[in-house]
Amino acid sequence: MTETALIDGANIVRCTARIGAEIRNIKLSGDLSSRTIGAINSLLLEHKVIFFRDQGHLDDAEQERFAVRLGKLVPHPTLHVTEGTASILNIDSTRGGRRSDLWHVDVSFVEAYPKIAVLRGVVIPPIGGDTIWSNTAAAYLDLPPPLQRLADELWAVHSNAYDYTVMPRISEAEKKFVDEIYAKTIYETEHPVVRVHPETGERTLVLGDLVKGFVDIPKYDGNRLFDLFQFHITAPENTVRWSWREGDVAIWDNRATQHYAVKDYDQHRVVRRATIDGDVPVSVDGRRSVMRRPSNSRP
Repeated sequence: MTETALIDGANIVRCTARIGAEIRNIKLSGDLSSRTIGAINSLLLEHKVIFFRDQGHLDDAEQERFAVRLGKLVPHPTLHVTEGTASILNIDSTRGGRRSDLWHVDVSFVEAYPKIAVLRGVVIPPIGGDTIWSNTAAAYLDLPPPLQRLADELWAVHSNAYDYTVMPRISEAEKKFVDEIYAKTIYETEHPVVRVHPETGERTLVLGDLVKGFVDIPKYDGNRLFDLFQFHITAPENTVRWSWREGDVAIWDNRATQHYAVKDYDQHRVVRRATIDGDVPVSVDGRRSVMRRPSNSRP
């Protein structure tokens, strides 16, 4: 690992060559200077996901105060936020909920899905419970040029509707949660498979388990296309794995990553997430994503 100075005594330690960095000796808060917030955003754009240990001083309110410095906070469109906050989502292993042990982009079933997520470890089991992130910009660059050109032209439909036929491990409690809460209102949005990142100009692959099919591609062929591109996204060399401790904070660029919460623990786990409003993805030929359902898409 290499270290370089960041700002005011903090430094950065890269986790891998392609994705991830730990930022050391910095205390996150809503009172950080604009210069420091700018540096954090720049590091996020470069490394896609950044990690901070020893942030146990944060509570829900202070996590929110810090997160809003990165942009406008938005609640989850289908789930309730923590009482007393505008955007903090409580993810508690004892309360059931939508499974996260699948590769996904957060809330990609809406038109302008969140651009950044700020996740704080509150209760962490002594064994297991890691999270893995992948770099979807690096994955695109790994594609042979003919496959890049194919991906550039493809559009996919993302939805919060579950297909239980391909979810053999889903429990009755999880199914009840999905039917009654998570997917009570069905969302469907057409996104380009390749979006142009609005800040870096990189081309990133937009797929994950919320994809229900490709536009104008039969399901049989679409399944194989999905596997082909998803294979590159989740290739080990494009990933970083974080072993959580209580008080850790992870921040990721939701426009240039996918992530997977490893469900290999049997004790209590609680993490809390704030999300920052994103913009409507734009394809390489300048077209914007379109929400199909419900009919309250942004102008």
